Amino acid sequence: QVQLVESGGGLVQAGGSLRLSCAASGRTFSRNGMGWFRQAPGKEREFVAAVNWRGDSTYYATSVKGRFTISRDNAKNTVSLQMNSLKPEDTAVYYCAVKVSPNAPMGLGYDYWGQGTQVTVSS
Repeated sequence: QVQLVESGGGLVQAGGSLRLSCAASGRTFSRNGMGWFRQAPGKEREFVAAVNWRGDSTYYATSVKGRFTISRDNAKNTVSLQMNSLKPEDTAVYYCAVKVSPNAPMGLGYDYWGQGTQVTVSS
């Protein structure tokens, strides 16, 4: 059974940092791209960042570019999201997911979602 488990969320003041981790089990995703998404209350889920299967290409939403860094460790079957200079508008539940459709446009073609981890940024 495939399972993704996110961790590392919490409450932080604006300007602070958090590092989210996502651990996959049940199968290896070393040949799949991985991504992070977030959903704020009352809003639709949005794309945050993605990394290709080798870990040498990364993609970011405009709103987080320059502040967030996505990385992966294929040996550990994990993907991480380093979040710096956090803003109150970053408050959301953050999810990791596996890109199962490699030719899908940015932010699409994902499956195997985790349960999410809450990130709250206070002003």
